[in-house]
Amino acid sequence: MYLLYADESGNAKDRTQTHFVLAGIAIFERQAHWISQAMDEIAKRFNPDEPNAIELHGNPMLAGRNNWRKIAKEARIAAIEDCLKIAAGSHTSCKIFVCVVNKSLISPKDAVEYTFEQLVSRFDQFLLRLHRQNDTQRGLIILDKSTYEETLQNLATD
Repeated sequence: MYLLYADESGNAKDRTQTHFVLAGIAIFERQAHWISQAMDEIAKRFNPDEPNAIELHGNPMLAGRNNWRKIAKEARIAAIEDCLKIAAGSHTSCKIFVCVVNKSLISPKDAVEYTFEQLVSRFDQFLLRLHRQNDTQRGLIILDKSTYEETLQNLATD
């Protein structure tokens, strides 16, 4: 089974933001333990007693917002780079899916709906290619808590 963890960047309703992004990383289920362990090692740099309390989220890390405000920029950037190295160094079955849209070009369609459909379609095509190679796998989509949570849950049901 493949797990697709997806999260968005940007605000679909904010007219000052021209783009909206929905991205995901698909990993084979047995990789989850090793990737989680490696991410925990990075989080321990910032909270050794409670690494699960650290959210390794690129935008706040880079900007130095919230809990990242007190952390030196060099340490934040190094952590971002190390997180990316985990994905780059993982098994070849690890896949990244990204949908970036210029909201004005898809208007009046909803950017959240559009990017979710694109991401799910590409994940489905990936699983179909595996199936055609006699490697039939199921897929599970995991969405981060989001302001679009209800919208995405409805889209997933549909």
